[in-house]
Amino acid sequence: MSPASLKVLGMEEIMALQESGEMYLETIYVLSQTSNAVRGIDIGEHMGFSKPSVSRAVGLLKNEGLVKKDGDGFIRLTEAGEILAKRIYERHTVLSKLLMDLGVDEETATEDACRIEHYISDKSFEAIKARMRQTSPTGEIS
Repeated sequence: MSPASLKVLGMEEIMALQESGEMYLETIYVLSQTSNAVRGIDIGEHMGFSKPSVSRAVGLLKNEGLVKKDGDGFIRLTEAGEILAKRIYERHTVLSKLLMDLGVDEETATEDACRIEHYISDKSFEAIKARMRQTSPTGEIS
């Protein structure tokens, strides 16, 4: 998603979200793909973090309007949170694939993609996606 698109959604200030916040959003997004009931304990187990750490991070994301808790205490992404989480997840999957296509083993590629996804510019990421589409026999990144 471009910065201009985020501005239209009133989200330009959210773009300064720190890496740890992005990791939490991505985790909530991934967990929500297999379960519609994401709990703090699920996030902690997935990330290897303590319950107090998860509670603090979720509270900060809630204050930013990126997550909400329902009446049963389940954590859900808001529209803005889902947009950002999908953006982060796309970066992670595309960069992982690129590195594996270059011959990097899956574990290393995944770990490196997790670090790169938080710092790569939109311009560079879009260029990578364009190149991957050009070199793909189907024109798709998959």
